[in-house]
Amino acid sequence: MQLRLVRNSKGCAGEMSEMSRPFRTDETQRDRPELTMPAVESVAILQGRREVLIRHGAELYRLRLTASNKLILTK
Repeated sequence: MQLRLVRNSKGCAGEMSEMSRPFRTDETQRDRPELTMPAVESVAILQGRREVLIRHGAELYRLRLTASNKLILTK
């Protein structure tokens, strides 16, 4: 496994493995077709709300937009 040094948004250095790397954008996916998948915009799911309920089979989940603009999915 190959590791590379990355900096987070606060400038701190850390290691990121191939497995923990985020999916590539459409522009760079041409050479890795196994990573291409459709994406759904969060605004399409939330539709102006701060949270929505998602039914998955018999389970109910809550998708919430935080004050720091992050998404949290809870059961």
